[in-house]
Amino acid sequence: MRRAAMSKTVTTAEIEAWIVGRVSEYGEIDPATFDASTALADLGFDSVYALTLCGDIEDEFEVEVEPSIVWDHPKIDQLAQAVHGLIAAG
Repeated sequence: MRRAAMSKTVTTAEIEAWIVGRVSEYGEIDPATFDASTALADLGFDSVYALTLCGDIEDEFEVEVEPSIVWDHPKIDQLAQAVHGLIAAG
């Protein structure tokens, strides 16, 4: 994907969909069983998953994120908005 490097036009919805995909893959969870308003902790996310997700966000969107971003924005939609803000500020 690596859209951020090419353009700052990536939308919050696109980031949200990407995060849903990552969460689904990490937890081997059917994405139809949760939505963007589901808390990551409710999906079994722990600190290891949070660090992995942060690394993937950095790689995918070419922004630096603090690991605390996942705990400061505990739902997928909130996290997507925060990442979108980082990209826009970038």
